[in-house]
Amino acid sequence: MATGTGLDLAGETLMRCDEPTPDNRLTLLDHAGIQLVRATGRMQLMQMAWIYEHPVDFDRVREFHRGFGYGLAGRRVERSPLPFGRHRWVSELGPQAPLEFSPRRRDRSELSDWLDERAQVPVDPERGPGWHMGVLQMTDGSTALSMVGSHNLGDGVAGIISVLDAVAGNRRRFGYPPPRSRSWARAAAADLRQAVRELPQAARVAVGAAKMLAASRNEASPGQGKGRSRHSRRCDCTVVVPAISIFVDVGEWDARAAALGGTSYSLVAGVAARLGERMGRSRASDGAVTLSIALNDRTSLDDTRALALSFAKASVDPTEATKDLSQARTALRHALGEAREATDVSLELLPVVPWVPKRLLARYASQFHGSEEDLSVYCSNLGDLDGAVGRPDGSDAEYVFLRGVDQNFRRHELEEAGGQLVVVAGRVNGKISIGIAAYQLDTDNSKARLRELAAQALADFDLSGVIV
Repeated sequence: MATGTGLDLAGETLMRCDEPTPDNRLTLLDHAGIQLVRATGRMQLMQMAWIYEHPVDFDRVREFHRGFGYGLAGRRVERSPLPFGRHRWVSELGPQAPLEFSPRRRDRSELSDWLDERAQVPVDPERGPGWHMGVLQMTDGSTALSMVGSHNLGDGVAGIISVLDAVAGNRRRFGYPPPRSRSWARAAAADLRQAVRELPQAARVAVGAAKMLAASRNEASPGQGKGRSRHSRRCDCTVVVPAISIFVDVGEWDARAAALGGTSYSLVAGVAARLGERMGRSRASDGAVTLSIALNDRTSLDDTRALALSFAKASVDPTEATKDLSQARTALRHALGEAREATDVSLELLPVVPWVPKRLLARYASQFHGSEEDLSVYCSNLGDLDGAVGRPDGSDAEYVFLRGVDQNFRRHELEEAGGQLVVVAGRVNGKISIGIAAYQLDTDNSKARLRELAAQALADFDLSGVIV
């Protein structure tokens, strides 16, 4: 499926970066991410969780918690004093929130609810905390750990690197200045000079942006999206999108992939497409499902970008995939090749983002978050992960959860986007972990139903697993 982490993390010594960073401005993509958060209020997050069915070394967990707050997690965003100025990274080393222990033991059946609760504890990459960690001890003697962080601090690969750093005891520093180290006048003057230098490029891009947005309005005719909700009234209430996780033994998974003429990546794609079909996200024209696949562009452990990724689009026939993965495998290969060679038009528009008013940016947020005409299934496959990812207390957790979740997702945004289906996969310690966050319009959006749909999608491939 995707290209995995793209980094050889196994056995690598993570070096300290103590030299000052010459330019601590956010990249344009990272800046756009912050602007979208402020425009829409929607916060995109990554959540990792570990389930221990044996005694936990809490001293090691506390050390892990302290160590995680270095490197890419040891920072936050400081806004420019100018409305069109570029934001900057500043240092925020160490824990940004206390390690929070649940005040009472809970039944194992409440685990999923607790994970949802942790995912909704506020994070803020600007005001802090940008990430937090919690612990739940359960009545059956098992223990759950949850780590939640803003995607505006780092993407999935950045999160994996930070976990590996914390497990290994490496504390990386990128030389960011402390918060408010520039006076208002000095910051405004420096940011104004930089903005003036960038203005000609932004002006040129603005012309292209106007043409693209006009074209998108013309193409989006009423009734075109098959996911259109029957609800006519705008609802600003927030929605917690149901999220579950699937765990399958890697031996069983790989054997089934081989029997179908595919690979682990193409089997993830097949399951995602089949689930997408069951949730009404296939195209009416040919029954295929469009997968929007996250590609890792992070090539160095010292890459300080929060979002170092791009996307490829592949069409997968969900019915054919259950019998033969050859088509899915070919579609993925072609999509990845084309994505590496082609230019993403939306990225070319980034220079104009600092100049776009917040209200206008919110209006066109669908250009970044999708629309009801684009019923893509968003997939991130991290591939084979270093086993240390599953050892926050120094021993192997029985289950490692990988999830993409949201905060402050409003119902009308979900309806305008035609619902949502996000799949995050990774292989660690003998299991493939597949996190699923999904919302379908005009139907029962319970986790019980989502678990049933996921079990059916697995069964379509003659697979079984643990679903939480």
